[in-house]
Amino acid sequence: MLEALSLREYTLVVLDIGTGLRISEMLGLKWNDIDFANGRIDVRRKIYQQRVGECKNEASKKPVPMDGFLADALLQWRRQTPYAASEDWVFASAVVGGKQPYWPERLRKLVQEAATKLGIHKRIGWHTFRRMLSSLLIKNGNDVKTVQEILRHASVRITLEIYAQAMDETKLQAQGQVYRMLREAGAKPLLLPSVTTRESTFPLSD
Repeated sequence: MLEALSLREYTLVVLDIGTGLRISEMLGLKWNDIDFANGRIDVRRKIYQQRVGECKNEASKKPVPMDGFLADALLQWRRQTPYAASEDWVFASAVVGGKQPYWPERLRKLVQEAATKLGIHKRIGWHTFRRMLSSLLIKNGNDVKTVQEILRHASVRITLEIYAQAMDETKLQAQGQVYRMLREAGAKPLLLPSVTTRESTFPLSD
């Protein structure tokens, strides 16, 4: 799907997948918030309904680490966009001469259209990539505290709920791998004769 996106949407999705930033925080970024020299992003504001506001909570204001892969994508986008000055919005809209960022729903629809053309019919929203990040972090063996720090949850309780759900899914997948091995070895479910009572149907053997 990434290969089917334009550089603008590609950069947004890569930013979301790797940082878990909320769309209001991504659209609130200016170029001077991105510290390429030290590999970090400072989240100083959010934009909702084209109104600049404070971040959701204190945890949301913490600097976000920036991997080289993400830095390369942002640098490529900066070279292409006509709004590349330090005070410009990273995702400034050409429709209003760069004075405001793009509307999130317009960009989401472009991502959705690219996915649909590839046969992906599930609804994709910006929070999809944040959830994807949390699942991948847990699947890769990161501890709860690390996941909380990267997602910038105000409370570890929120992280623990996500962690528990992801772990249940991981355990189910692990169990499925075992049963696939049994099937590949030729094992089949055992069909036992049953006896019917007025209450229920029980196998003859326990």
